[in-house]
Amino acid sequence: MLQLAARQDGFDLSLGVCCILSHGADFFALSIGSGDPQVTMVRGNFRMADHFSPAPPLTACVAEASGAIILSSADGAARARVQVAEAVAGGAGRLTITALSPHDRITVDFASAPEDVLWGGGEQMSYLALNGRRFPIWTSEPGVGREPGTPLTDTASADGSFAGGDYWTTNYPEPTVLSSGGWALSLANADYCEIDCTVPGRLRLHVWAGEVAIDLFEGAPADLTRQLAARFGPRHALPAWALGGAVVGLKQGEASFDRLEALLDAGAAVSGLWCEDWVGIRETSFGRRLFWDWQWNPARYPDLPQRIASLKARGIRFLGYVNPYLAVDGPLYPEAAAKGFFARRLDSDEPYRVDFGEFEAGVVDFTNPAAADWFAEEVIGKRMLDFGLDGWMADFGEYLPTDLRLFDGDPMQEHNRWPVRWAEVNARAVASRGRTGDVLWFMRAGHTGVQAHCPLLWAGDQSVDFSRHDGIGTVITAALSSGLVGNAFSHSDVGGYTSLFGNVRTEELMLRWYELGAFSPVMRTHEGNRPDDNLQIDSAPELIAAFVRWSRVHAALAPYTAHLVDEAQATGLPAQRALFLHYPQDAETLLVQDQFLYGADLMVAPVIEAGAVMRKVYLPGDAGTPWRHVWSAKDYASGWHDVAAPIGQPPVFYREGSGFAALFASLATVPA
Repeated sequence: MLQLAARQDGFDLSLGVCCILSHGADFFALSIGSGDPQVTMVRGNFRMADHFSPAPPLTACVAEASGAIILSSADGAARARVQVAEAVAGGAGRLTITALSPHDRITVDFASAPEDVLWGGGEQMSYLALNGRRFPIWTSEPGVGREPGTPLTDTASADGSFAGGDYWTTNYPEPTVLSSGGWALSLANADYCEIDCTVPGRLRLHVWAGEVAIDLFEGAPADLTRQLAARFGPRHALPAWALGGAVVGLKQGEASFDRLEALLDAGAAVSGLWCEDWVGIRETSFGRRLFWDWQWNPARYPDLPQRIASLKARGIRFLGYVNPYLAVDGPLYPEAAAKGFFARRLDSDEPYRVDFGEFEAGVVDFTNPAAADWFAEEVIGKRMLDFGLDGWMADFGEYLPTDLRLFDGDPMQEHNRWPVRWAEVNARAVASRGRTGDVLWFMRAGHTGVQAHCPLLWAGDQSVDFSRHDGIGTVITAALSSGLVGNAFSHSDVGGYTSLFGNVRTEELMLRWYELGAFSPVMRTHEGNRPDDNLQIDSAPELIAAFVRWSRVHAALAPYTAHLVDEAQATGLPAQRALFLHYPQDAETLLVQDQFLYGADLMVAPVIEAGAVMRKVYLPGDAGTPWRHVWSAKDYASGWHDVAAPIGQPPVFYREGSGFAALFASLATVPA
């Protein structure tokens, strides 16, 4: 499948019948150099710079008996080895490039047809297709607004923190790219790198490392998605209990239970109560945050053990919150410090403290096996699972600074690995109680390898609005992009999260997010960072009635969602799918990022623009198999359509021949 052929002035690398890398005197596709990285971090927002010195061009080529190729510069000062191996993880071929001279930057230019569409990059929020843009791969806070030049983004960044973000900032970047030309690559390194798609016909990888390993795959998009899923490891199943209704997010202490009862009395289908404030709260200028010490706070929830048991007896699970840091003013901090479980300062053995905005926390050092074991057993195991929690938000993972000392490893290389280590700690804790597949925990941060541990992604902290780069629509792009690289299940904070500078939820936003959330594997609401300023699901009778209806729609879909869970485990295909996974020959599907296939049989086109009561929908396929509109039972042929989309009737279609057709048709009659 992967063939490396030397020629007098360079080499060609072919994948199947396609030459995807050609280095020679006419075009130097491979280059090396040296760099001096400059990393700036402010509260999880990063900016990367590099004092880069290129090496002379690699103009001479010598083939070794082993099949490897040695490239060198005319003066011999720069040398690199290129070699390939077959049948690594997932059945791919592996390309390895090593700088033999003292250089620590490698740039590779892969060739594609100018018309090929490129996807990937992990969980991208703004653009599903990567063409025409450059994507730094470094896990970070995504930012507020994510559109420089707009008031929300510029105000967030006005203090010099670049907290406004940009189109490429994401909690979960990954150096994996799929091409509509029939191939994919996935970088095995965790080092900082850049995916550069700015030049048509060229895919550039620039890696801050002296050796890179790149796995290469061949096939149609769905085949590539399956192969990548196999490379990253088996998917965990979602708990069956989580599919049968909404997970209600409330954080008002003991009053949360009365509010839940009111929703149940109104007829809502509820599978879980999520109280992230089970650990207590900390009021800051950003809003209502949590007290970062991961155990029950009796002052805020005085009867929590009894409450949890009572809810579980009624089929409602209780979920909490945890992250991999410990606040310096909490009781767990001195215990971890005494055991030497924190990352340390460069200039002393004191724990390194990270500024999280008006409070500081220590970084539990997961490169220390004893620290990882302690957190998995003593914190998640005993204080959460044994206490009675059936799930949690496993937050953060992006903040590892680069100016600290770890038990093992270089922080520059460990930064992107940190979400994977964090996921592994959670998965290990759950497995230690024999509860894999029964506990619902979810993450926003990620990098290559998180797929094997984390059962469910959530799309992070969207703004509470319809904005193009940080609002409701970004959760669709997030699900589609992450689904291409082995993450089977994604969902979002229904209602959004970030409310700053007077930006608050509207009733329309809440109603539209209900509609989107109902067609996600898990439907979970969130009160946001400033709950007192924002509408909540129980703020008005109209919001309650709509929540009741859409929670019931989500529950009605449970048999189909369970089918998608089984399918994901068997095939690696995600629940929410880009249209081209099933219709790769239809060029119209290649760039669609604002609607999705829910499995193969259901087409969902959420309304993500304020004031819209109609939207354009693309229905792929042949003319002889129409799509049936769920709410009107009207049949639509393939092609583009302007579809009526009043609040309460987002465009949703199904294939009449589906084995779930009767279930889909019944959604129109789900009562409020």
